[in-house]
Amino acid sequence: MTAYETLRQVTGQAAVVLADNPGVMTLDGTNTWILRGEPSLRRAIVVDPGPLDEHHLDVVEDSAGSVELILLTHAHLDHSEAARRLHERTAAPVLALDPQLRLGGEGVGEGTVLSAAGVELRVWHTPGHTADSLSFVLTGEDGGVAVLTGDTILGRGTTVVAHPDGVLADYLASLHRLSELHGITVLPGHGPELADAGVAASAYLAHRERRLDQVRSALAVGGAGLTPRQVVERVYADVDEALWPAAELSVRAQLAYLRELNA
Repeated sequence: MTAYETLRQVTGQAAVVLADNPGVMTLDGTNTWILRGEPSLRRAIVVDPGPLDEHHLDVVEDSAGSVELILLTHAHLDHSEAARRLHERTAAPVLALDPQLRLGGEGVGEGTVLSAAGVELRVWHTPGHTADSLSFVLTGEDGGVAVLTGDTILGRGTTVVAHPDGVLADYLASLHRLSELHGITVLPGHGPELADAGVAASAYLAHRERRLDQVRSALAVGGAGLTPRQVVERVYADVDEALWPAAELSVRAQLAYLRELNA
């Protein structure tokens, strides 16, 4: 049985509280990450406070102790909706790439280094799923030890390139960058943690190449006039139809990418 609204220690510096918002797009629910230098420390960074659910925030705040920073991987509501409320409850600043999401703090983006609650994070701009997607590399004495990927890499399955905000060329570049994090634990926005970011990103890249080849084949047979929905019906026939609306967003991104390649 899935353990919702319960703190689970994942690494020496990272614990997770799983929000009770399962769904087609959220898998088991949204992972709210609590980061601190050691498990006994009663101050923390909260990453992706999740949906606006007071019980979830009760558990997060109780688990975190003193919240020093609130970070957002991207603007989708299943990650960001509760940020303002957690800010009101704790006075901790909310940092995000999107200026509309920031509260009580300065901008954060590519190259920013954040130090709080006994941990250090390096901010990577990893667009593609959305334009504002960030990853946070949790560092230790010997370099990176984990990376929080939001929806850029999930704990299972693959993510959506949310066209038109999401751009496939950007996403592929982000995956290539993440593929360099060999042996680094993935702390995703949904699903279980993964042992190796390099392996996960490389698998995602291979999957995207296969899908692009399938889209090319569909267009070769059906003609350039195929609608995105018709491409989905051909290429994603092995996927639950409940996911087809999301798949259509990715197909639109794939078609835009192929048009640019052929321009």
